[in-house]
Amino acid sequence: MPSDNTRKTRPATPRTLIDFAQPHGEAGRLRLCFGAPSRVLVARTAADVRPVLDAVEALAHKGRWCVGYLRYEAAAAFDRAFAVHAADGPLAWFGVHDEALPWPEATGDGVFAPIDWQLDLSRADFDVRMQAIHRAIADGKLYQLNYTAALHAGFHGDAQALFMALRQAQPDGYTAFIDTGEEQVLSVSPELFFDWQDDRILTRPMKGTAPRGATPAEDEALAQRLRTVPKERAENVMIVDLIRNDLSRIARPFSVRVPRLFHTEALPTVWQMTSDVEARVREGTTLADVFAALFPCGSITGAPKVSAMRMIRELEPEARGVYCGAVGVVRPGGHATFNVPIRTVTLRDGKARCGIGSGITADAQADAEWEEWRHKRAFLDRAARAGAPPFDLLETLALANGELRDAPAHLARMATAAAHFGRPWNQALVASCLDELRARHTAGSWRVRLLLDAHGTPRAEAFAMEAPPARVRLQLATRPFDEAHGEFTRFKTTRRAHYEAFAPTQPGAFDTLLWNRGGEITECTRGNIALLLDDGRWVTPPLHCGLLNGIGRANRVRDGQLAEAVVRVDDLPRVQALAFVNSLRGWLDADLEGFQK
Repeated sequence: MPSDNTRKTRPATPRTLIDFAQPHGEAGRLRLCFGAPSRVLVARTAADVRPVLDAVEALAHKGRWCVGYLRYEAAAAFDRAFAVHAADGPLAWFGVHDEALPWPEATGDGVFAPIDWQLDLSRADFDVRMQAIHRAIADGKLYQLNYTAALHAGFHGDAQALFMALRQAQPDGYTAFIDTGEEQVLSVSPELFFDWQDDRILTRPMKGTAPRGATPAEDEALAQRLRTVPKERAENVMIVDLIRNDLSRIARPFSVRVPRLFHTEALPTVWQMTSDVEARVREGTTLADVFAALFPCGSITGAPKVSAMRMIRELEPEARGVYCGAVGVVRPGGHATFNVPIRTVTLRDGKARCGIGSGITADAQADAEWEEWRHKRAFLDRAARAGAPPFDLLETLALANGELRDAPAHLARMATAAAHFGRPWNQALVASCLDELRARHTAGSWRVRLLLDAHGTPRAEAFAMEAPPARVRLQLATRPFDEAHGEFTRFKTTRRAHYEAFAPTQPGAFDTLLWNRGGEITECTRGNIALLLDDGRWVTPPLHCGLLNGIGRANRVRDGQLAEAVVRVDDLPRVQALAFVNSLRGWLDADLEGFQK
């Protein structure tokens, strides 16, 4: 029988936070706090899982709130054909609460040390696994497989503080913090597993991913591509069909329908594609029946589910745990909402774990899937930086004889950055701040630093500026700039350690010319680069190479003085001339060490 622990026997006082979207588009969110549970229901064997779910449902109908999770390995409780590893913790855990409390206005002043996430998979091993999956698909064993690996790190600090940082990095969606005393589950999943109320059930599988763009136009183009690329649509449709079939096991005849297909949702670091599958459940259906029909969600197994799970166990060396299981809440009366716990961190004994993965189909390419993993894990890197010192948004403008150069463009770029980082933006307040500074500096040349803090408060500083040099010397970076595609490169802020690590080392060098992991030239640490090719064109790297869209650069691209073109390090012998470009200093002719013409 499942264990039923009381508050007195718990090693620590658990605390739970639930912040779930309203899946049917209702206003507001289900945002609640729970103290120590009055009862805890735990399943440690497959035989205990169904009784725990039955107990959860019975208690909910008696007016209790039940919040908890199922591990991926709980699948064996519903079908012996589902192949899984031995679980690394309880197969199911639910806290039972007599009442829900308001979401706390303050969540404490907890902090955590910087987190160094390491992927337990080399690129070479990833390629080998991809080949094995493609062979299985070619042999007709699979249509699709969701392959994952684990990121591990040491963790020191306050678990709830990390949850809040993750929630800020991956807002909205279906987020939950559950502290069982043995482990903490920090789920900021954007994916709905199911929402079941009365006789209606909705599932929203998420399949298909694209990175966010560096500009609004590029962003929309990437979203449009996600909606139309055959590989992404096929991946989505395969899982929709699987879930339609799963739902039919509990649905009334002819009630399964797909009211929305290929819907793109914007997350901070990626676009995701979802589809809605809904049905009316048969009379007498229980919560355990719903899980038996749907669990694990097909979006994190592949199709067919039994074959996919068998291969997942062969390819993945350890249990997935809560990742790819289900985390959710059953409200008084029985209304149940669960997420698919992707973007989910578990903490235990000073160690952190988070899974990452993607759906592999016949036409999936290893390079593209590896890059998709990098985009998906960006929320972890974003949250890990929450423990770093705070940063301001930054714009650097030239002020000459009381006139600010390109002020509207700088303000527009800062407004875009404020929206990205979720900061208040008051255009009139920022403009007034600049006007006050300009009134104090009506003569001479000045370098102006416009800053915006986390509360949306602007401030402006002015520094005397000498005349720029007629020509500058640049040095080429000796290693790739790994942060080329990071948000602190695409947006200008005071967090510049990644640039400062590439400060010039050669005597007399003005700046360093950077290049990304693909060998593509990107920018300098303080400005953009223009290059004259041997075909007579002046070009500058396109934004997708990974760089800041400088105002000076943007003006020259708009006016036709520069064209966008990829230039690789190997192409540098073709370059006839170079120029350093930014809004502050304008166009500075440049020489590159080792490549003078």
